[in-house]
Amino acid sequence: MPLQKILFKPGVNRENTRYTTEGGWYECDKIRFRQGNPEVIGGWQRISGYTYNGVCRSLWNWVTLANQNLVGVGTNTKFYIEQGGYYNDITPIRVTVTLGTDPFTANGTTTVTVTATAHGATTGTFVTFSGATGTYASTFNAQYQITVVGPNSYTITVPTALTAGSYGGSAVSAAYQVNAGPAFAVPLTGWGAGSWGAGTWGYGSSPISSLQIWNQTNFGQNLLFGPRGGGIYYWDATTGVTTRGVNLTTLGDAETPVVQNNLTVSDASRFVIVFGTNDPNAIDPNAIDPMFIRWSDQEDPFTWIPAPTNQAGSLRLSHGSQIVTTVQTRQEIVVFTDSSVYSLQYLGPPYVWGSQLLGDNISIISPNAAVIASGVVYWMGVDKFYAYDGRVQTLNCDLRRYVFQDINLEQLEQVFCGTSEGFNEVWWFYCSAGSTAIDKYVIYNYAEKIWYYGTMARTAWLDSGLRAYPLAATYSNNLVNHEQGLNNNETDTTIAISASISSSEFDIGDGHNFAFVWRVLPDLTFENATTSPTGDQAVVTMELYGLANSGSGVTSDASQPVRASSSYNITEEFTGQIFTRFRGRQMIFKISSNQINTTWQLGAPRIDIRPDGRR
Repeated sequence: MPLQKILFKPGVNRENTRYTTEGGWYECDKIRFRQGNPEVIGGWQRISGYTYNGVCRSLWNWVTLANQNLVGVGTNTKFYIEQGGYYNDITPIRVTVTLGTDPFTANGTTTVTVTATAHGATTGTFVTFSGATGTYASTFNAQYQITVVGPNSYTITVPTALTAGSYGGSAVSAAYQVNAGPAFAVPLTGWGAGSWGAGTWGYGSSPISSLQIWNQTNFGQNLLFGPRGGGIYYWDATTGVTTRGVNLTTLGDAETPVVQNNLTVSDASRFVIVFGTNDPNAIDPNAIDPMFIRWSDQEDPFTWIPAPTNQAGSLRLSHGSQIVTTVQTRQEIVVFTDSSVYSLQYLGPPYVWGSQLLGDNISIISPNAAVIASGVVYWMGVDKFYAYDGRVQTLNCDLRRYVFQDINLEQLEQVFCGTSEGFNEVWWFYCSAGSTAIDKYVIYNYAEKIWYYGTMARTAWLDSGLRAYPLAATYSNNLVNHEQGLNNNETDTTIAISASISSSEFDIGDGHNFAFVWRVLPDLTFENATTSPTGDQAVVTMELYGLANSGSGVTSDASQPVRASSSYNITEEFTGQIFTRFRGRQMIFKISSNQINTTWQLGAPRIDIRPDGRR
């Protein structure tokens, strides 16, 4: 018989059985497709040896007039500006108070109890003490992270054990930074908890995210930022990267917003727009209205009181219970509530900004689950994927069941997405059903309209044209450049990227009679692969599985026996042909690599077969 060429459709399909999707790919990890052919994704390299505190959920990149390339890094405990690989702490001060006499109580260990009436802080928050006198003054006059004991006290951990007693004197000042939030979503308890509240209705039942998610955008060279459900802070680039942000209310007029769930600066005429904020004319002018939108005067982030001489104003949306997030496009701002999608467009005076309903009964899974790529807005709903290119539509997804049947419903707020424009990809990261930390991703290639997936632990992502590589945050408390190099260089130790892809079951020959496979001609390129430090050449492992009967995959079950399996190493020096011996009616083809400095792309391998009867 002539050689049988093995050509697979691009993308991965998990919507049907492994045999139904014959001619395609069924499983993969750390693989992407280039013009239909699978290859290993690029490596990643940490940007520096410095680290930040907390779990990062927000990244934003901009360049100042002094040509400083900066990245805002928002974690659950701090807010930093990254410059040159160093993380500068600019976390705003929430309040500064004077404590009572001798507020520090030591017990002979490194744990010290601090008496602070109505401190209002949360566990994980940082506080800086000053003005302590007497014994251990130099120890106390420093920054500490607190553990709350009660409304009037908390504990800190000092470097060395202190003699039991009370210390500090009568002039201790405590500067509390913005309250920390949980690193992971805290599940609700009681009525409405669990899977009952996991959908859009349950998501909308709480107006403030349980995660500490920072919103940030630049106004010119300066930065506007703030935690979801918290205040708005302003950082002036001329003051330097070590200066803390200040509350916008201290700079703006009497109606400056005091709280926000989302904020942006419009490209059209530069308005600061706040989504989910307080209504100064409400009964409680400081309470958050999760469907209320306000904007400042044009080109002025400090003027919020509407007047005939300015364009400050507000409006309220009606469909949904809260505004979840926004995405700015070329001519509009797409606004997502927990059940609808709106278009916010600049109209000019007297209305200034107007809203238009684009779609109803539409969900979004988290505040960071939407992104714009190549002029189209993509987002992840609670049970499917969507796109908006002038009209809202459902994305056809070959991995829909695979993703949404293996996702932690209590950690939906962790879901985030980002683009890799160089490869025409949108990435969504999420927690699998058995994990409280992000461990999986799914990719949509919008140029080839295909899907693929894999495993990876990340907490935030930013693809910026101002940096050479896409930037991602890790659980190692650092940032890494993606698509840089061939390996995992998240830490000091270089680790190989473990990549693999396996096909659906496909017929060997006619699929009716058994066939004997005796030779394989691989088709691989190792372009850009380099020799490892030990002198080893790049190696890819090819595995062939022959099956007696079609089924849902390789199994040892008696009704679906694996007739034979073979594993071969293909080297960078090119293996022209492989001699093998196995028989079956169907076959699964798998290729994988787990060696440093290895990259490859699969072409069209061929197999040499002979008829082998019906049994």
